[in-house]
Amino acid sequence: MADASSNTDGHRYDVVLIGGGIMSATLGAMLQELEPDWSVGLFETLDQAGEESSDPWNNAGTGHAALCELNYTPRGADGTISTVKAQGINEQFHVSRQLWSHWVEQKTLGSPRSFINALPHISFVWGEKNTAYLRDRYEAMRTQPLFADIEHSEDLETIAEWAPLLTEGRDDSQPVAASKFQAGTDVDFGALTRQLIRYLGEAGTDLHFNHEVSGLRRGGDGRWDVSVKNKSTGEKRRVSARFVFVGAGGGALGLLQSSGIPQIRGFGGFPVSGKFLRTTDPAVAQRHHAKVYGLASVGAPPMSVPHLDTRFVEGRRTLMFGPYAGFSTNFLKNGSLTDLPFSVRPHNLLPMMQVGAHNTDLVTYLLKEITKSQKQKMEALHEFYPQADADEWEMITAGQRVQVMKKDDKGKGVLQFGTELVTGADGTIAGLLGASPGASTAPSIMLRLLERCFPAQISGWTPRLREMVPSYGHVLNDEPALLDEVAAATRRSLQLDV
Repeated sequence: MADASSNTDGHRYDVVLIGGGIMSATLGAMLQELEPDWSVGLFETLDQAGEESSDPWNNAGTGHAALCELNYTPRGADGTISTVKAQGINEQFHVSRQLWSHWVEQKTLGSPRSFINALPHISFVWGEKNTAYLRDRYEAMRTQPLFADIEHSEDLETIAEWAPLLTEGRDDSQPVAASKFQAGTDVDFGALTRQLIRYLGEAGTDLHFNHEVSGLRRGGDGRWDVSVKNKSTGEKRRVSARFVFVGAGGGALGLLQSSGIPQIRGFGGFPVSGKFLRTTDPAVAQRHHAKVYGLASVGAPPMSVPHLDTRFVEGRRTLMFGPYAGFSTNFLKNGSLTDLPFSVRPHNLLPMMQVGAHNTDLVTYLLKEITKSQKQKMEALHEFYPQADADEWEMITAGQRVQVMKKDDKGKGVLQFGTELVTGADGTIAGLLGASPGASTAPSIMLRLLERCFPAQISGWTPRLREMVPSYGHVLNDEPALLDEVAAATRRSLQLDV
């Protein structure tokens, strides 16, 4: 990239990454391979990487692959089960596994066991209507190459072999059903993020922790002026960049608004706090080896889907159950209560009001969650794990999810569950909004960013990208032989067969 003058009093970079989470880490590591001579600066508000949404206790998406998450396979009005969304997310998770495998082989990442572990993914339901749904889902999924390994049972003894905590103490007259994928995983995105950013620092990226980015402004020469405050010293300065990525989690909306790009107009954010029950009791944790998802209660939003997950964090095995929602107006766990009110603009006020008017189920759900007693929260766990002992579980506050509110094609405000990549028209700025399945699909999102923001370079990068992600440019579900090849290769590299 050729240099040019800019109205700043700080350093001049080719690329500035805002936020020290999995998104910035992934993009930074990709660009380091593609353009090792580019100068890169990373700015993170906290004192180390991966402490907000990427932290394992703040991130419930422990390897979203759409294997067990039932909200990705809805039943349509005609009664059929759609697997389209599940296929898309699973394709993206295969991309993630390929890129992580590549980085393990290149020594960019350390031992795979430090961030990824094999873990079956199970869907579990009870009741006649729900068991019928899961049976139909199984029939729909097993015809797709991506999901050909699915197992299904409505036999209590078989389910007990898969996940004994689900069945012990359960009424054996209650209809139950479970579908299982043996080849699921658990991912510690905090550990993964910190390893990638450590690599970036060793490769020459300027890492600035305890530095808060307060605004973005386009300079007269086309570069971006980035206003930064050193939180340790109070010093304020501006740095310059040709390209800026805003990977600041819940803080991304405000920074993109400060940039003035028209593409952010109409976007708003709705924050939801996450709470989980957690047990570190070895006697309990050792008896459950799975990520188990159920169905959200009638009228509840997708974010409320209950799940009982085995977690591997820093070599320790634990269980989490939730989520239980709360509400706070801050957009980050370490953010400010003024985040929500300060995000309201004339251009997004109407869409946000329309979202509120048309999502009374979400408001009702939040009110119910906030007013639940500890006994009621344990009752939800008992539906999954009938013999759970309240004394063995503690309530923890996880991260903040900021759900995207935006205008649809008709100009009406809608609430979007998922992630949204926002890019400037000239490709010099991009940012990410939204929540799940975010972290699990970070490599695919960053590939999309590279294609949108660097059209002049992408053709030259393609051979290298295919070394990093062998399925790049292919749809694995349409090419079963390639699917088998890359799945086997990533299992070996990531030690998931051990």
